[in-house]
Amino acid sequence: PAQLQAALGRLGVSAVVRPAGVSGDTSGGGLARVGFSVSKDTQLCVVALGGNDLLQGVDPAQTKANLRGVLQKLKARNVRAVLVGVAAPPRIGASYAREFNAIYPSLAKEFGVPLYANILAGVVGDPALMQADGIHPNARGARKIGEALAGIVAKALK
Repeated sequence: PAQLQAALGRLGVSAVVRPAGVSGDTSGGGLARVGFSVSKDTQLCVVALGGNDLLQGVDPAQTKANLRGVLQKLKARNVRAVLVGVAAPPRIGASYAREFNAIYPSLAKEFGVPLYANILAGVVGDPALMQADGIHPNARGARKIGEALAGIVAKALK
């Protein structure tokens, strides 16, 4: 959130970015919390869930159902959304990866929301941008993600 806030500021966009995520959260946890963790005055919510589902091998159909629920709840509250995906690597299994990777474009189309297809695009695989675990971005990686998201978020706020 802090990196997105800073990147939006550099674009001249006046917006307050509030964190509503929980480290280690799955899409199911996000669905359970969206009603109370997204404040009432929120205009736009960046929905970036599913990475932990992927790591835990959650059935992609369940992840999709959870994300659909999040988007439905936001829509019911007239909160616009930007959907942020994560790409499943082929090594996880071709069938699983195919099904998982189809979630985000499908839901973006269904709800008519902007999609940033892969939160780790341009970051994953670059040791200078990743923590030692090879899964999470470091501060430089987070800045790059914030910069990448800022354009789509700024456009969605207009």
